[in-house]
Amino acid sequence: MSTHPFLGLAPLSAAHFASIEDRVARLLGTTQDVVIMQGEALLPLEGAIRAAAGFGTTALNVVTGPYGQTFGDWLRDCGATVIDLAVPFHTAVTAGRIREAFAAHPEIDFVSLVHAEAATGNTNPVAEIGEAVRAHGALFYLDAVASIGAEPVLPDAWGVDLCVIGAQKAMGGPAGVSAVSVSERAWARMAANPRAPRHSYLSLLDWKQRWIDGGRTVLPHAPAQLEMLALEACVERIETVGLDAVTARHAAAAAATRAGALALGGGLEPYVHDAAQAAPVATTLRVPSDTVAAELVARALAVDPALPLAAGGGALAKEMIRVNHYGPDATRGAVRGSLTALGTALAAQGLPVDVPGALRAADNGWRRPEPGRSADE
Repeated sequence: MSTHPFLGLAPLSAAHFASIEDRVARLLGTTQDVVIMQGEALLPLEGAIRAAAGFGTTALNVVTGPYGQTFGDWLRDCGATVIDLAVPFHTAVTAGRIREAFAAHPEIDFVSLVHAEAATGNTNPVAEIGEAVRAHGALFYLDAVASIGAEPVLPDAWGVDLCVIGAQKAMGGPAGVSAVSVSERAWARMAANPRAPRHSYLSLLDWKQRWIDGGRTVLPHAPAQLEMLALEACVERIETVGLDAVTARHAAAAAATRAGALALGGGLEPYVHDAAQAAPVATTLRVPSDTVAAELVARALAVDPALPLAAGGGALAKEMIRVNHYGPDATRGAVRGSLTALGTALAAQGLPVDVPGALRAADNGWRRPEPGRSADE
């Protein structure tokens, strides 16, 4: 009987598992504990909130997109008092707004923030916000799932106590495992929380007590072996190319897409108004008022179904297009193909477009690729 190469592998040892955690810690530039959890990033995102927040917590929940709204729901369900700081989804929050919230509510002791919102295309200035949070003394929780690999993520330098990442976007890796870096302050907050998940798949404290405190010699349960090996390969690829080169490629793809969309015409315009607030992981575009984004995307994908195009989620499906130029699609070819297909779809609707001009603008907007990749990649 033949054996598939994915089957019949030797079990992943505790030492091997720990070595992968160490590589993820180096990727984050952190000396904090890093826990790799055996599920998609929603697992540590929810687990970290439920562990660190509860009755007596006053949380400043920054809402710059749909994930911020979800975090507010979890915080309220934990019993926390939640102060939502919402800004329009086409912009970013500022450190000044955070400081104003602290001045108005000095009792705030927890801050939740999404670094980059792939769903809306904005990114928040975490370094400046982290400085404000550190000065106030609150615990800082950061969703960096979409930003890791597309832009710098520096939990230690920014004073982030709980930093959650996933590999499935800019890192170009698996979706079935995720990681969270945890500061000593965060561990202490969890240990003091009687409602923190314990003896649960959501529990970070279980990993602390059964894995970290035991010297990482015995795994708490059987690991997701294939996903862990895929994560290791993903991190190894980034190490080989260089994290700076990977983030530069995402910045180049974002700059090229934005420049090309502006030159394309047809009524397309960047959804995030200020380029400095636009996330490198994905570019969002607003369609003309008489066009339905989901229908335009469907026509564009008829040109090439492999293009990284999607309509916005939920209510944004009518007005927003996402160019998901992350991971393996952070390439000049993916950007050019997306612009060409969108131009073809807009032209079919009778709208005036300039595809050659868009491609020239994208090429001019693309910065030098990382070493080892050709300019056409």
